[in-house]
Amino acid sequence: MTGFSRNTRHYGQLISLGLPIIIGQLGIILVSFADTIMVGHYRTADLAAASFVNNVFNLVIIFSTGFSYGLTPVVGELYGKSRHSEIGKVLKNSLATNFLISLILVAVMTVLYFNVDKLGQPEELLPLIRPYYLVLLVSLVPILLFNAFKQFADGITDTVTPMWILLSGNVLNIFGNWCLIFGKCGCPEMGLLGAGISTLVSRIFTLILFAGIFMFSSRYAGYRKGFSEGRLDRSDFRTLNRLGWPVGLQMGMETGSFSIATVMVGWLGTISLAAHQVMLTVGQLGFMLYYGMAAAIAVRTSYFLGQKDYANVRNSAGAGFRLIMIMAAMVSAVIFLARKHIGGLFSESGEVGLTVAQLVIPFIIYQFGDGLQCAYSNALRGISDVKPVVLIAFLAYFVISLPAGYVFGFVLGWGLPGIWMSFPLGLTSAGIMFYLRFRHTMAQKK
Repeated sequence: MTGFSRNTRHYGQLISLGLPIIIGQLGIILVSFADTIMVGHYRTADLAAASFVNNVFNLVIIFSTGFSYGLTPVVGELYGKSRHSEIGKVLKNSLATNFLISLILVAVMTVLYFNVDKLGQPEELLPLIRPYYLVLLVSLVPILLFNAFKQFADGITDTVTPMWILLSGNVLNIFGNWCLIFGKCGCPEMGLLGAGISTLVSRIFTLILFAGIFMFSSRYAGYRKGFSEGRLDRSDFRTLNRLGWPVGLQMGMETGSFSIATVMVGWLGTISLAAHQVMLTVGQLGFMLYYGMAAAIAVRTSYFLGQKDYANVRNSAGAGFRLIMIMAAMVSAVIFLARKHIGGLFSESGEVGLTVAQLVIPFIIYQFGDGLQCAYSNALRGISDVKPVVLIAFLAYFVISLPAGYVFGFVLGWGLPGIWMSFPLGLTSAGIMFYLRFRHTMAQKK
């Protein structure tokens, strides 16, 4: 019997759970596309500055998102046991933990801000980089607090509420971009800084909206009791940190390899940096799709783990992986067909468009490795086997991918396409190692 026929019921469950997450993720991508398109059509220099700052902050944001993912297996397992009051208490501790982590990240990024001129970026971009950087720095705290609410909701299989909240914030963000970048509706014309302010406002809005829904919605009444009566305790802090740090570091190292690659791209000049930002923005389309379905894998595997149903832990992971591979094929086909038009969508510069077209082949190659690592890193998260992912991520992204990017890009002289050829190596090697670890762990469970 084939994997498809054996796991038929899992596909429907994963799709119904993962689709709202994917829609919410696509909303994030829509905002990223809108930011890049609007800033790119405002001025190429603003687009290049956005590329640098966004990729530096993506490292921190992805780490913080990964850290918050430590809540999902805890909530999922408790939900499988119908212990709703305890879930509310864990959420309270997660909010406190995420707030402390946000303060640490703000401190780290503040130090980096005062050294941004030492990172080899084009001198003419620094006046654009600095104010935009500061606005995004302020937005870190609401991001981490929102993440805690979202992972709680995902863990109890309520993926629809976060979807609508994210979409509402996205509409606000795009409208704010239009007003503040170009000076519409009586607002000042602020260019890149306007995009940053709009992003900050939308992130605060989504946090307040989610907190309000949690406090007043009847759906969450059973969880509010545990939230209000529960205390901050060391046990929950230890559990959340034990699960959150490995996942955060794994995702942070993946994003870190892209961020460091962006620094190397900056050595090639403004056109390369702008083209790099365009393709990274497009690349988020695939990543968010895969991670939306992968988040559903984590929820389902943690649920079955709580019931000690190990066969369905394996079956859920396998079904989710196959769904993600279908997505990867679809994304690759769309990008290949649109390869000649992508650059013009984001920038009026012919040089940027030509450079973007050179990155399509390495982009397509790495989609399948990205899907593989998304599926099985989340399967490991669902079964709370997260410690090995740190070592795997370090080997894949820092031992394999980054050195290869430097060699291809500068030693062999392949330039920007050479740097991009290193991404498939890192992502695919990570995916293979995550898969083997998942198989090893599940083989020990009877």
